[in-house]
Amino acid sequence: MDSLESELERARDLDTSALADAIETIGFECTRCGACCKAGETACGEEDEEADDAARESDAADPEPHTATVFPDEIRRLQDAGDYDFRDVARPMPYGIEETPDGPRGETFEWALQTDGCGDCTFYAEDDGVGACTVHEDRPLICRTYPFSVGLGGTSQPMGEAVDEEGMVRAHECEGLGRDISRADAEELAAALKERAVRELEEAIGVRENYRPTERDGVVVHDSEGQKRPDGTPIDRE
Repeated sequence: MDSLESELERARDLDTSALADAIETIGFECTRCGACCKAGETACGEEDEEADDAARESDAADPEPHTATVFPDEIRRLQDAGDYDFRDVARPMPYGIEETPDGPRGETFEWALQTDGCGDCTFYAEDDGVGACTVHEDRPLICRTYPFSVGLGGTSQPMGEAVDEEGMVRAHECEGLGRDISRADAEELAAALKERAVRELEEAIGVRENYRPTERDGVVVHDSEGQKRPDGTPIDRE
């Protein structure tokens, strides 16, 4: 397996024109269905407002919450954009964390966008079945580039395995695939896709270099800036 450093060099050398060609070949237009911003099956929004409120309070209402990775600096940008608290924006990535009688415990290595009581992205809004992002201009790279990813080791595949591939570009489940896309939009998406690939590998290297074992109770998030509590504050800051 290639090292993260060698994959990072490959990411930095990606030809955005070739990425745009691949995106054009696959085709994509966002239909604003909201599927990439929402959880799987939930009880929310299916009955009346009272049932919706009850579902938001029930752990069983959201077995598979929306999970989208977000970088530390992206969290801060979203905080600044809306004067949000850290935990309004992000939560520890659930992988590696388990529920215990004394509360959640474990270590994880990424942050995920915060979700509402139904498991949908907290920044997602919907009107008559048409979805919208309430922080669209400041949305993270994972959102800017969905449903595409780059086929490099150390980069993520959002929403499961690829359903289509063209060169280095992987396409993931989305009803907008196969639709016409302008060259300008393909090039903009390709540039963001390359940036995300670079950032994911830089973050992975930073996590590796800054990892320190900890026996702290509760949840610990190891990101490229060090060890943090679920509210984003460094553990070494008491």
